[in-house]
Amino acid sequence: MGSFLKIAITEPEMTPGEAANIEHILYGGIDFVHIRKPGASLRDIKNLIEDIPYALRKRLKLHGHFELLNEFNLGGVHINSRCPIAPPTAHAISRSCHSLEELEDCEKYEYVTLSPIFDSISKSGYRSAFDLDEIKGKIRSKNVIALGGVDPAKFHILEETGFAGAAMLGCVWNDIDNFLASLHQMH
Repeated sequence: MGSFLKIAITEPEMTPGEAANIEHILYGGIDFVHIRKPGASLRDIKNLIEDIPYALRKRLKLHGHFELLNEFNLGGVHINSRCPIAPPTAHAISRSCHSLEELEDCEKYEYVTLSPIFDSISKSGYRSAFDLDEIKGKIRSKNVIALGGVDPAKFHILEETGFAGAAMLGCVWNDIDNFLASLHQMH
């Protein structure tokens, strides 16, 4: 991994115009979009992916319905407590972590997300669980992506702390054009 990775995570529910919005942010500077829709059917996810241009599908990662990975030639899977086992065909696997202890084996993944780093934007009452100074020495040179309350204005703090990137949800979808403008101001 070279530069600071920028990842967007979809809203949990299906939203109108979502494929076009995903296409817009991928062309606008986001590296990967994680499709995280815990309540969505296989058909819902399939329809969403089918509406995203083929050229961009390698930059999509699934949080569920892993059987679609090869059918659509996607970028990988993200394992978590809801879907803890990656399919044997997955070439790129990322994982959710919620404690520093969980980072012990993070090298075997393409990257891991650590959350919540800041108070959440999208989940009210979801408070930061970490002290950035405490994290600093534990994630240097690791492939850890900050998640939770992250927006482009915090990128410099995250880079100084040693994070390899940022994953965002709330700040992305509220106002996509404003988000992309702030993304370009920061990097």
